[in-house]
Amino acid sequence: MASAKPVFRDCGSSNKPPCFIGEHYDFWKILMQVYLEAQEDDIWDAVENGPHIPTKFINNKKETKIKNYWTDDDKRKVLFDKKAKNMLQSTLGMDEFFRISHCKTAKEIWDTLEVTHECTIEVKRSKLNTLSQEYELFRMMPR
Repeated sequence: MASAKPVFRDCGSSNKPPCFIGEHYDFWKILMQVYLEAQEDDIWDAVENGPHIPTKFINNKKETKIKNYWTDDDKRKVLFDKKAKNMLQSTLGMDEFFRISHCKTAKEIWDTLEVTHECTIEVKRSKLNTLSQEYELFRMMPR
């Protein structure tokens, strides 16, 4: 009797995030979002909305702060993206990790995985629809 292959190594326990090795993306995405939200709301916000960029106003114009002038609050908020990026990278198998290794932010990682794996499903559906239509319109050629 063959044993069933586990979908996720850590099964989404509360201590470890779910691992993603390229299969069952929709399932992993839900588990990973819940995991990130459970760590801290601001961590999920960094994934969903992008990293905090410390800014200041000079002459009614918004400018990025130089790192030396960051407040403690700025430093704390910037850290959320770094934590999220670390958590996301630590969940990925080698192929998925190399797919996102160029990403600079947690949002880029999330968006890259989403586009890669959700578009694949959409493309498959589109091809299936096209093939179904061709099948329905198929007629035997005259001799």
